[in-house]
Amino acid sequence: MKRSIFSLPFILWALVASAAPPVDFSGAWSLNASKSQNLGMMARMEYSLVITQNPTALVVKDRTKMMGEPQTHETQYALNGTSTANVNFMGDKAQTVTRWDGARLVTTWTSSGAVAGTTMVRTETRALSPDGKTMTVESTNGAKPPIVFVFDRK
Repeated sequence: MKRSIFSLPFILWALVASAAPPVDFSGAWSLNASKSQNLGMMARMEYSLVITQNPTALVVKDRTKMMGEPQTHETQYALNGTSTANVNFMGDKAQTVTRWDGARLVTTWTSSGAVAGTTMVRTETRALSPDGKTMTVESTNGAKPPIVFVFDRK
């Protein structure tokens, strides 16, 4: 009986610790185009975002400005692995499924392809530097080189 009483606090601590997300991306971020890769024309845009996060959801509010045109966009990520309806930057509807892979947050975006009856799948991987001051978002789509956005914490 004594053994089970002493192990109960450890079990409760383990359950609470496993429920918390491995990384908290919350905060204000700005694009560092010089550290990013394969951005093409996007390297010239002003790009900032604000992230809010709780144990079940992550919300990204983007603000971009390219060629004088400001735009805002919001993406909802369900952190429990359920499919969530979102709209990508091009305005296309997509289903997103997000999961933790250690300290990285991996989201699969599935939407209609450019050719009728086809599907496009894109994988987005979000990670923080050890000091928490830099966030990297890598976007891969098939065999194309990944687009890597690097953001600095404001």
